[in-house]
Parts: sequence; C-alpha cells; structure tokens
Amino acid sequence: MKRAAVVALVVIYWALHQDVWFWRTAHPFAFGFLPVGLTYHALYTVGASLLMFLLVKVAWPSDLEQEVDRSSD
Repeated sequence: MKRAAVVALVVIYWALHQDVWFWRTAHPFAFGFLPVGLTYHALYTVGASLLMFLLVKVAWPSDLEQEVDRSSD
C-alpha cells in the first residue's frame, strides 16, 4: 500500500510538471513582478524537494543502511 501511494505521488507530480496552461501569457504577475509561469515552477521546485524528503523517509531501502553499518565496524 505504501509503495503504491509513493508511486502514485511521483506520477501525479510528474503530470503536474507538464504545465501547458501558463505558456502563452506572462500575466497575471505574482507579487506584482513575477510571471505566473515562473512562480508556478518556483513552487513546483519547493514541492519536489518535499517529495524527495518524503521518498527518503518512506521508501529508502533499509538494507543499504545495514551494509554501511556492517562495513564500518
């Protein structure tokens, strides 16, 4: 269940990256000066870093950590 949810989040986030709705216009401006497409991608980047944090916390294979612990002893 957890794996399916993580895969679904990654696929949904990938689909959100295919933004075609802000290509033809720079208006409206966010904060009075930032084009809406650039604002979208800035927020997308923050979301991508949060998704990567989630992936490391939830989906990181624990056997990799055990190998490192055994080799350092």
